[in-house]
Amino acid sequence: MRFGILGPLEVTGGAPAAAKLRGVLGTLLVRANEVVSVDSLIDELWPDAPPRTAPTTLQVYVSHLRKALRAADPHHGRETLVTRRPGYLARVTPDELDSTAFLGLSRRGHRALHEGDFAAAADLQRRALALWRGPLLSDIPHGPLLEGAAVRMDEARTTALDERVRAELHLGMHRELVPELHELAAEYPLREEFHTHLMVALYRCGRQAEALRVFTLLRQTLVDELGIEPGPESRRLQRLILAGDPDLARPAPTAHTLRRAGGEDRALPRPDPSFAGRTDELAALDRLLRAASGGGDGVIAVTGMPGVGKTALAVEAAHRAADAFPGGLRLLDGCAGGPPRPAPARGTLLLVDGVATEAEVRPLLPLGYTLLLTARRLPAGLPGLRTVLLGPWRPEETRRLAGLFGAHGARREDAPTTEEAAEIAALCGRLPLAVRAAAAQLAARPHWTPATLLSRLRAEEGRLDALRYGDLDVRTRLRAAYEDCDDGRRRTFRLLSLLPPGPFGAARAAAALGVHEARALAALDDLADDRLLEADRDTWRLPELLRLLAAERLAEEEDPQTVRAAVRRVCLTHARDAADPRRTADTDPATPARLARTAYDAGLWELTVRLTDGLARCARPDAVAEEASYALALDAARRCADRPAEARMLRRLAELAWRYRRFARAHTLLGRALERARSCGDAEETGQALVGLAELLLDGGATGEAADLLEPVLVAPGITRARFEAARVRALVALAQEGPEAARTWFGTCLALADALDEPALRMYARRSLRALDTDGGADGAGFGAVEVRPGLWRIHQGGPFAGAPPRVGEPCR
Repeated sequence: MRFGILGPLEVTGGAPAAAKLRGVLGTLLVRANEVVSVDSLIDELWPDAPPRTAPTTLQVYVSHLRKALRAADPHHGRETLVTRRPGYLARVTPDELDSTAFLGLSRRGHRALHEGDFAAAADLQRRALALWRGPLLSDIPHGPLLEGAAVRMDEARTTALDERVRAELHLGMHRELVPELHELAAEYPLREEFHTHLMVALYRCGRQAEALRVFTLLRQTLVDELGIEPGPESRRLQRLILAGDPDLARPAPTAHTLRRAGGEDRALPRPDPSFAGRTDELAALDRLLRAASGGGDGVIAVTGMPGVGKTALAVEAAHRAADAFPGGLRLLDGCAGGPPRPAPARGTLLLVDGVATEAEVRPLLPLGYTLLLTARRLPAGLPGLRTVLLGPWRPEETRRLAGLFGAHGARREDAPTTEEAAEIAALCGRLPLAVRAAAAQLAARPHWTPATLLSRLRAEEGRLDALRYGDLDVRTRLRAAYEDCDDGRRRTFRLLSLLPPGPFGAARAAAALGVHEARALAALDDLADDRLLEADRDTWRLPELLRLLAAERLAEEEDPQTVRAAVRRVCLTHARDAADPRRTADTDPATPARLARTAYDAGLWELTVRLTDGLARCARPDAVAEEASYALALDAARRCADRPAEARMLRRLAELAWRYRRFARAHTLLGRALERARSCGDAEETGQALVGLAELLLDGGATGEAADLLEPVLVAPGITRARFEAARVRALVALAQEGPEAARTWFGTCLALADALDEPALRMYARRSLRALDTDGGADGAGFGAVEVRPGLWRIHQGGPFAGAPPRVGEPCR
């Protein structure tokens, strides 16, 4: 549960509507984790004349408030409001209350400012100020306690604003600050610091007269309002501006102005000899670099997710364009101290690797370099910035990676084939860092074959462990990017791992996050900006290795009840979408099967069954996976005492056994399905089980017994689907006993029942079967070598339908 008091009161799941309840909650949150006495609460709720029943009424309010919090969060709401003599206490963690988060960020920003790390200071104070939505608890009447808290928090906000502006002025952002500082000077006419910041910003923009005019207006206001002169800092600044001080015209460089900026630049290292692919990106970078080389002040950025190969691409592109930079190719090294130096010669390319914020780059802009940046987040505020977004290797590029597996040592006789290299790359998400780690593993372990490596990578639970060797550690690199995000983005990232692999829309993300779609869209955009999520118009995708990391962090960091609730939302959304006839059903069986497994692991038995039912509408997965899914759903049906579902899952397991010619197992399973269906009075499943048993008799050549078993199903009312299946098998019996003309009647019945069901696939099957009876080979039964026994399922025999021995056990029916 999360609370917001920096503005109107906000509670995830819904704040209480009653004004007095909001007043109690707001007062307790302002003093979070501290006991607020009953007397203080009474003074806050009734500041003028509390009623005689105030203590009793307050107890009633607290009781109602506890119920409201439990309704908003059934798992944790009851733990939030605690009775503690002589009053009550709101128990919240730092990341659950926006005011606590604000103060924490602001304190860190203040510390960074005094240490001279202006980029960090500006970023921290910016994040702190972004938490404000308006005055403290602006929708609640303020008594003495809230009034004092509002003054204190407003002062803290103003201080954070002042320190953010100071840091940004040190970073050379004076032009961007001028409009905002005009507003702040008007809003706070008696606060000298905002006027002095505006004077500095205007002076650095070359607007000396306007800067002096700001001082004149400040002095006039102070004299008129308070009868005092401006302070010594304002007067000193006026003198410097009057004198045209050159040092004031630009920010003074420090060791922290840029995270690496103080470093001695050095020659660019040689390109990686094993560099592969990236033809299109290299061509784009080459054009941009050559276009920027003439002016000497271009800024080009390569951005992308962690481990995607941004530095390798930038180094390769720089060397290919070296002839356009007579001043040389340089790399900024952050190991040594001192401010950044001007370019040694015109036409020098400087590669700045791993930029975190645009503030880190601004001090380099006037130094005469053409800048080539690598950054995970796009430094979009830099003037004239041009970018190349780098993604994983394209599928066609991975087929040319076989040579990479010889780059980490002596070549092996059993090096991966082109196909094996492509599969390794696919399991690595086609992420260059991961593929190189896999190649290093193979080179370092002579007893491993490519098949060994592939078996390690195919197991999701151990894949990140297999992608670690020496300094090449994919998990560490990805986790560093995760840890670099704030709490909200990390939680979004974790919960998105509950969605099946592949693209998803905002509605399914909203289900995972438990928020409205608009908030989900904002959260997705934030993660895409952090390059932890791939965006493509109206869909998003969690890259495969990042998805595995997110799942690990979810299991490690998230509360099990929170995960269970999120799993329920995700599964319900998918089940509703699958049942909507206006939506295109998922054809990939892995989606409902994976979700059903997730629901089962969360103890959601009904949802496990419901999702597994969706497998019937999908393309067939491999037999092992399909059998495992039905077995899981059968156990879930037993756990929730759903006997019709038990019968249904037993029948589907029997159908799978029948497809692979395991007739004895199919017969046993169908017998159990029939018993379950009859015991709970499910006529539809009873009919389906009888049809399955009849089909087994037909396979064994007992056509008469099969026909007898089908008779009660063919005449039973209200079980249209089972009657269709019975008519289908009866047509096959007629085809085997009497020939095409006898079968025609029953296939005609199939067509009528398919129309009644309004299922196009069944209707097309009946029509195909009727057309097949009209072919030349169908004049008598002996000519039929292939029979479509079920929609899309053909049995091929030599000598006519059902002639000769069936395929051997385990061989699928084609």
